[in-house]
Amino acid sequence: MVRRRRFVVSALAAAAVVLSAFVGGASSATASPVAAAAPGVVGAAGWDRSPVASYVALGDSYTAAPLVPKVIPADGCVRSTNNYPHLVARTLGIADFVDASCSGAQTEDMYTSQLPGVPAQLDALRPDTQLVTLGIGGNDFGVFGTLVGYCPTLRAGDPTGDPCRQAMQQGGQDRLLAAVAVTQQRIVGVVDAIKARAPHARILLVGYPQIVPTHGTCPALLPLADGDYSYGYEVNLALTQALQHAAAQTGVGYVDVWRASRGHSICATFPWINGQQTKPLRAAAYHPFLVEQAAVAVLVDAAVYVHGWRAA
Repeated sequence: MVRRRRFVVSALAAAAVVLSAFVGGASSATASPVAAAAPGVVGAAGWDRSPVASYVALGDSYTAAPLVPKVIPADGCVRSTNNYPHLVARTLGIADFVDASCSGAQTEDMYTSQLPGVPAQLDALRPDTQLVTLGIGGNDFGVFGTLVGYCPTLRAGDPTGDPCRQAMQQGGQDRLLAAVAVTQQRIVGVVDAIKARAPHARILLVGYPQIVPTHGTCPALLPLADGDYSYGYEVNLALTQALQHAAAQTGVGYVDVWRASRGHSICATFPWINGQQTKPLRAAAYHPFLVEQAAVAVLVDAAVYVHGWRAA
């Protein structure tokens, strides 16, 4: 086991070098997920550093990584063979691996079939499953679709204002932020269901990356009204915090992709997320590039083998 852990740590370091080169010379503070792994993975006392023999990945398109080559065409979920679950399974040598993620998935699709012939994602779990990653929530109540689908249509009528924020106000509250609050409790329910089906598994909730920049605009890539960038940032952050808070509520791990992806939004010089134009063999519109998936894989690897994880 000692030899295996040394090998994995070496692999993580090598991956950091590759990623640093891949993002085209970005500063080491933002380009190396390994450097961010220590503050980016939250755990608790009682670390278990034993090797993982079985792994199930659950999630939506930010896990499936549509159009990141190569795509698995069989069932309509548009999973990539180089998404972070596949990269984790290869790096850690996990032969017993199931990627149940599916583009467009909502929390309800953990329990029921999303597409014809596609089982409920939770059906992939077994009592002896040892590692589970979950990235979900953005599609519930159409939050992500509203942010990148509907909100850009409002820019033409008020390009310097915040028409999307105004449109989402209802009854004294924000519709999208209120929806995210409900989604958080749904995620808690999914974690409880994972624990029931895989009682000995290490569970990691994987947050969303920073899609909208902290400052500035790039309407050619993300055509929000100028004043709606701050609103988009707020909703983007709320989505990832829903996973973070659900992890805290349920006592499972949280992988802070948001922190690792700072400086790599859609508008960045070295983006981890694609803009509004789908790029075949690279990424779907508003979805991760391979570099983001590789970065998330390094963070998950670190959660399992550098920090260990709390035993169930």
